[in-house]
Amino acid sequence: MRVSGVPRWCGGHHPVGDTKSGPIRLTFNPQLRVEFRGATVTSDAGLFLPRELDDQLGLDALIEQYLSDPRSGYNRQFALRDRFRQSIYSRLAGYEDTNDA
Repeated sequence: MRVSGVPRWCGGHHPVGDTKSGPIRLTFNPQLRVEFRGATVTSDAGLFLPRELDDQLGLDALIEQYLSDPRSGYNRQFALRDRFRQSIYSRLAGYEDTNDA
């Protein structure tokens, strides 16, 4: 179904909101840059700061040092630190169903 009066844009994104200036460099990590491009913006970009905090605090080492998973077999397909991190990031991103992470 096509609604009349609604234009189709070429190039895969809506031109409104595209910036004319260059990318923004972040002060806490100058290797990262942020660009605003209308419809191509992700809703998960807010996870940059928790990820930086995760790296700075060394949560991988803390998880491995203080948490353990006594299960074996198919229940241990992924490392505990990976499952724990996935669960935390899913909740921080606002995903409703994180029971499988």
